[in-house]
Amino acid sequence: MDLTQGTAEEKNRRAKKMMLWFGIVSLIMGFAGWTSAYIVSSKRDDWISDLELPQAFFISTAIIILSSITYFVAKKFVARNDQKMGTLFLLVTLVLGISFIVLQFYGFSQMLENGYYFTGPTSSIKMSYVFLIAAVHIAHVVAGLISLLVVLVQQLRGKYMPGDMLGMELGATFWHFLDFLWVYLILFMYFVK
Repeated sequence: MDLTQGTAEEKNRRAKKMMLWFGIVSLIMGFAGWTSAYIVSSKRDDWISDLELPQAFFISTAIIILSSITYFVAKKFVARNDQKMGTLFLLVTLVLGISFIVLQFYGFSQMLENGYYFTGPTSSIKMSYVFLIAAVHIAHVVAGLISLLVVLVQQLRGKYMPGDMLGMELGATFWHFLDFLWVYLILFMYFVK
């Protein structure tokens, strides 16, 4: 397929999708670097191998998976021109996304209560990585929430219709990526002792 062919609108759609994928690939590279450093650092003498991740991280994992499902369902409703249900499921996704972030911060407070700190004399390199990886992911979920808010506003304005859902498709792709990324990260931190 020749990417230079097609109408201006088709070229614009392809360009927007390509930019999203470039961004996703760069995020993958960043998190691959942090998880690689985590593995290398796990060979240090001061590495804590018996650390248990906070329970809130596991609950938030279920929440973000559920939010991906609700975003998917919202998209399906809009594709069937059921705008009311599409909007409802986008709102549910927003609430779940906010809940994910709240639970992540609660997880941080659980770690602090257990005496694990990001820096300082009572911190460890492993805890620094756990805090860093989770915090950077939260920052990207905030970006995902901003994207979701834009999609929601556009949905309320009646912008999305069957066959014309590019913004929602891009937002959903980014959201699903963030979901997949967190599932990978939590499994990685759980199994790589």
